[in-house]
Amino acid sequence: MTTRTRILTGITTTGTPHLGNYAGAIRPAILASEDANADSFYFLADYHALIKCDDPQRIQRSRMEIAATWLAGGLDVNRVTFYRQSDIPEIPELTWLLTCVAAKGLLNRAHAYKASVDKNVENGEDPDAGISMGLYSYPVLMAADILMFNAHKVPVGRDQIQHVEMARDIGQRFNHLFGNGKEFFTMPEALIEESVATLPGLDGRKMSKSYDNTIPLFTSAKDMKDAISRIVTDSRAPGEPKDPDNSHLFTLYQAFATKAQEAQFRGELLEGLGWGEAKNRLFQLLDGQLGEARERYHQLMSRPSDMEDLLQVGAKKARAVAAPFLAELREAVGLRSFVNQAAAPVATKKKAAKAARFVSFRETDGSFRFRLLAADGEQLLLSRNFADGKAAGAVTKQLQSGDALDVRAEALGFSVWLDGAAVADSAEYADQASRDAAIEALRVALTPIED
Repeated sequence: MTTRTRILTGITTTGTPHLGNYAGAIRPAILASEDANADSFYFLADYHALIKCDDPQRIQRSRMEIAATWLAGGLDVNRVTFYRQSDIPEIPELTWLLTCVAAKGLLNRAHAYKASVDKNVENGEDPDAGISMGLYSYPVLMAADILMFNAHKVPVGRDQIQHVEMARDIGQRFNHLFGNGKEFFTMPEALIEESVATLPGLDGRKMSKSYDNTIPLFTSAKDMKDAISRIVTDSRAPGEPKDPDNSHLFTLYQAFATKAQEAQFRGELLEGLGWGEAKNRLFQLLDGQLGEARERYHQLMSRPSDMEDLLQVGAKKARAVAAPFLAELREAVGLRSFVNQAAAPVATKKKAAKAARFVSFRETDGSFRFRLLAADGEQLLLSRNFADGKAAGAVTKQLQSGDALDVRAEALGFSVWLDGAAVADSAEYADQASRDAAIEALRVALTPIED
């Protein structure tokens, strides 16, 4: 069975998206989500926003604007998991588990923290002046975002590669300390899209709010046209040939045009098309491509309850992954239920059998499940869903009764059946030999202990 590549992308909710954000991050991410082999997780990084911004109104407005931009841009919430970071309580809990294994020396090397310290020293201030623990431990929160969903690929800019590498370091440390041979966390890889456009702003520098040179994306057609009219051009008059390869305006046009449109526009500039008409052509191209999305954006902004409903559905999908995984991690570090803890072993009992244990948990939809863990902590079985804890308990009791097990191999895994129904399944193994060894380990684990 082919494993789908899990891709995770987050956008910090501290500003209004502009044309550069759309071309550089949002549009390529939406296109990538249409790949049938991709399992995409897209989230609003609103906990991260608290590190950079202490204006509640700005953060709330930005959350809405960025959510509306993704949805208006064509993100299909039925194909992806789209959620707010702050709607997943498992993420801050995982952040703490990871904080407890993250080396301070590693965090000392984080670029954002070092840059802030260097700036303070340069200004003759205390090295840590104005630096919050949020900024300092930002890489751990980002690691939790990535590791919670075991993302394979994380699309980032070059300035964020270090954070993905730190997530790997922290995940490896956790696996080493608590895995007991099991790899809880997949090691993520930074995905650098060299072909993704970095658009120039009105003055030719990178389009950025910090340079105040952005072109609005969805505010209004008038705002977009006004911004385009301020694009800096050279002094060549209408009729004089223009140099497309040294024109910020042409670069912007190129990012949204077809090859045929690009070639035609290039030819017209070389033939002396006036800058005023060239700016009008750029506006017409952008308005034609973004006009319908702009209407959807304003509809969404006027109906925030619709966005809230979609994000709650996304949160439910995300928590269906996060909640059972966090329960497994809590078990690994020793945060276990007293009720499900195995009774103290009698000295005469066999060591091999006494350590296998059942671990019960409740899903977010209210159903109950259990895991059977071997002596070394390896998961032997994961049950199907049961309507209540009593039904799940009855099955675990029957499995421990000593009756012959009905184990059915299926490809590289197996399932356990009781009374004509499958009640639990194994993981997928690398080969049949590993699967058969796991079946034997299961039989040993469920063999009644004799006095």
